[in-house]
Amino acid sequence: MTTNNQADQLRDLDVTADAVEQTKHLKKSFGRKEILAFTICTLVGVDSVGQIASQGPRAITMLFFFALLFFIPQSLLFAELGTAFPQEGGPYLWARLAFGRLVATINNMLYWVTNPVWFGGTLSVVAAATLETFFRDGRPMSTFWFYFFTITFIWVGTFATILSFKVGKYIPISGAYARFILLGIFTVAVVMYGARHGVNGLHASEMTINYAGFVGLTGILIFALCGFELPNAAGDEMIDPKRDVPYSLIRAALAGILLYGVPIIGVLIVLPVSQVTSLGGFIDAIKTVFTVFGGSVDAKGVATLTGSGAVMGAIAGLLFILCTLSSGVAWIMGSDRALAVSGYDGAAPRWLGEISEKHGTPVRVNILSGGVATATVIAAHQISGGNLGKYFTVVIGIAVSTTVLSYLAIYPALWRLRVTHPDQPRPYKAPFGKTISVWLTCLVLFAGAQLLFPGIGGAWFGDLYRPDGWAQSEKWKYFLTEGIPLAVFTVTGVLFWISGKRTRDEKAV
Repeated sequence: MTTNNQADQLRDLDVTADAVEQTKHLKKSFGRKEILAFTICTLVGVDSVGQIASQGPRAITMLFFFALLFFIPQSLLFAELGTAFPQEGGPYLWARLAFGRLVATINNMLYWVTNPVWFGGTLSVVAAATLETFFRDGRPMSTFWFYFFTITFIWVGTFATILSFKVGKYIPISGAYARFILLGIFTVAVVMYGARHGVNGLHASEMTINYAGFVGLTGILIFALCGFELPNAAGDEMIDPKRDVPYSLIRAALAGILLYGVPIIGVLIVLPVSQVTSLGGFIDAIKTVFTVFGGSVDAKGVATLTGSGAVMGAIAGLLFILCTLSSGVAWIMGSDRALAVSGYDGAAPRWLGEISEKHGTPVRVNILSGGVATATVIAAHQISGGNLGKYFTVVIGIAVSTTVLSYLAIYPALWRLRVTHPDQPRPYKAPFGKTISVWLTCLVLFAGAQLLFPGIGGAWFGDLYRPDGWAQSEKWKYFLTEGIPLAVFTVTGVLFWISGKRTRDEKAV
């Protein structure tokens, strides 16, 4: 039986009848410890360390800039949204309340599709490269074993998302611990390596930022440092969101700065910038410094691990693979819930909005994500001819652009909701909230424009701006590789919204 207060809340949130029915299947098992571990796994992706470090010492300056002017403001913004509107499907719900279902649906499509593409197209290949580095002496796997490993990796993660959160949460929790252990071992090894062999100096002149450097790093840093909002995708599964969300997000922000800053500095003082690759930068740095435990580095900078060094390398390799797996699982868990919520909220096909009574998870969306991730790894491997570095670059470009643009309806939601829902209780209210909301929106607008038109405002597709591997004459071809997927995802979002009309029309009250 619905009380008057409950009825008022259902009307205010424009809840559908299906939403009321499906949320009954959710299970509350998401406490403070789980939110913190979950957020660390979403914020700190070890696959991004190499790509950031490949920009050289200026990456350290940019990381510091983004920690102050993006990372921390973002945590304050989501602490308010996550406590004021703590219901299931957080990012989708905030955009929908602020701008309506059509805008929220298109935005949610970008937000969701990024993750299976990234899981299959980036994380799985980083895990494969780690396996080759520490367990095969750098020898590439055959096509069969590459597919066997990456598809197994994808479906282990997918089944973890299908299980009840009470069970599946242990992968993000173990992944958070793995990050701290790996960071600790790496830091000790860097100190030992520096004492024995010396390190590369970081000169102030190399750390200055010009427009080209800002353009080159803004998109990937936003991609690397986003994720504070993801625990709220499971808002109705939280035990006490009003208490636990602010506590966890602030601590996750501090941990994230440490877990990115130390590895990036370590990579740059160990390896020459010319040797730091987007795919293997962090992995290569680990292998190099671990020679202090046993092994050597030849004149060309190629490291070989032996004895205790090989054992430590194997441990680091397993920890690294666990870190990549936990990143994928955490993001898939959250974004799949957001898509499922849009299904029972009338903003996507109704069949996507089923929550399993047994597991309390959106099993249908989970399986869809696993399928998209598998298709991505096969397609990208075929297109790139098995070149892991080229394969990584192609997929990370699409993942970064869809991720960045998906925040165009999330960041301004705080400003909009303060206007449209001024009386909504806000247990935590972000200082300068409207200013933060506008600033973050402008930042992602700039990053989105640069991802589609690198160098715009300076010299579009000039030598300082064009992505590696692209000729200046290919600027429109590059635009189409980024623009066509975005157009397809946008059209799909519109079709999803159209398909949900019947569900939208059946209100809870």
